[in-house]
Amino acid sequence: MKKFWIKMCSLVLLLFLIGGYNTVLAMREQRDEIARLTAELEGSKMTVSALKEQQAKKTENTAAEALKGEDAKNTDGGWKDGTYEGEGQGFGGKVVVEVTIENGEITCIEVKEAQKEDSAYLEMAKDIIEDIVDAQSADVDTISGATFSSTGIREAVIQALEKAE
Repeated sequence: MKKFWIKMCSLVLLLFLIGGYNTVLAMREQRDEIARLTAELEGSKMTVSALKEQQAKKTENTAAEALKGEDAKNTDGGWKDGTYEGEGQGFGGKVVVEVTIENGEITCIEVKEAQKEDSAYLEMAKDIIEDIVDAQSADVDTISGATFSSTGIREAVIQALEKAE
């Protein structure tokens, strides 16, 4: 009977050891999976950040190309008087502006449509309008904190001024 109890205790001890070993393996697997997913998430965050940066550069390059060689102003003394409409790409979509030219100069710029733009960012972006009117050129800096929306307004003004040439 003594041998029986020794074998039973040994068997129970062996089962606990196997169970403990399996638990340690499962915990290591979970830790490795968490590390892998964390690394994947960090990689995705870096990819998203790089894509946002690339989109911002693309938007700035598009505006810079439109301005290259000319700042969207007619060199023979100004633009034709009238009201001209243009559209550009803002953060949320299409931005439509109306530019009024009097005596060959920009006198008024009004945002006519920007339905998908966030109203807070759009209000900040509208500061670019005064800069454009003061400079009599669309070759002005975008508004920090509302870069995409102000770029949309600037692109729309450039398009409208091209119609006024």
